[in-house]
Amino acid sequence: MKYTQLPNTDITVSELCLGTMTWGRQNTQEEGFEQMNYALDQGIQFWDTAELYPVPTLPELYADTERIIGNWLSKNKKRSELVLATKIAGKAPFTKHIRTTDFTSDAITQAITNSLERLQTDYIDLYQLHWPTRNTNFFGKRDYPLEAFHSDEWKDNIYEVLITLQSEVKSGRIRHIGLSNETPWGVMRFLEEYKKDYSLPKVITVQNPYSLLNRLYEVGLAEVSHREQVGLLPYSPLGFGVLSGKYLGGKTPQDARVTLFPNYNRYSGPEATAATEAYAEIAAQHGLALPQMALAYLRTKPFVTSTIIGATSMPQLIENIASIELSLEDIVIEQIEAVHKRFPNPAP
Repeated sequence: MKYTQLPNTDITVSELCLGTMTWGRQNTQEEGFEQMNYALDQGIQFWDTAELYPVPTLPELYADTERIIGNWLSKNKKRSELVLATKIAGKAPFTKHIRTTDFTSDAITQAITNSLERLQTDYIDLYQLHWPTRNTNFFGKRDYPLEAFHSDEWKDNIYEVLITLQSEVKSGRIRHIGLSNETPWGVMRFLEEYKKDYSLPKVITVQNPYSLLNRLYEVGLAEVSHREQVGLLPYSPLGFGVLSGKYLGGKTPQDARVTLFPNYNRYSGPEATAATEAYAEIAAQHGLALPQMALAYLRTKPFVTSTIIGATSMPQLIENIASIELSLEDIVIEQIEAVHKRFPNPAP
């Protein structure tokens, strides 16, 4: 395994991060335990979860993923070997069973308490806001919503959010903070408050979608990462499995994510499919596995801190972790960039 540091910290993390969002729905607790055991044996000690998981979310399964991780921690007593990240869910129609408020002080405090109890730990290394509660573009929305100009109920309480998180850092319940599904404006707004008062916690990471099919992070946020030392934790690096190539030719493999949940189709449009076919040709030309090539490409980017990999089967996980050994030749990168010019960001 290869390692790096969480920006502005002395915390070492593996360059691959274990994603967990399927545990409790597509994967059983036993399967989650198997993935955690294997990942840690391979040196992946950075794990990411959320109170929302598993997804797609169901009220009756709320936070089961955190519970599975907590049960593993209780059984194996290896908390000190891990860097553990989780997230607070934002207000949304599909989270009414979690909360109906914005990120208020009470909501954040209670959410951290609940996550600590479920994870069976007394601290969280990286605590993230899962998505903005304001009206903006994320979760597959490419363009900024025009309705936000006319009706936006959100009140800017970012300073108050940071004050609450500051208290949690001082108490030792969380160590550092991050954002997720954020825009350049959103990240800079948090950093603006931090720069007014350096006693506040600084955002050190952003967890956003980033893959060969969606490189929108490069448009504005990559410079934020560079200038402000905020690392990207890419999620969906294989585009819901599309970049494994398993859906090419119109295939609908049984138990695959997009097969089970057809509304998870943002990476499955005609242009995304054409781009995936072109990337598959590059991989075949050079004797590479397409998913390993896709993951290895992300590690060439200096703003990427750790790539979040998730799998529903052990063969998938084994193949994805093995990508850490792959270094792409210049000709492969040049061919990838040529495809990107033909199909720039075909999936939001």
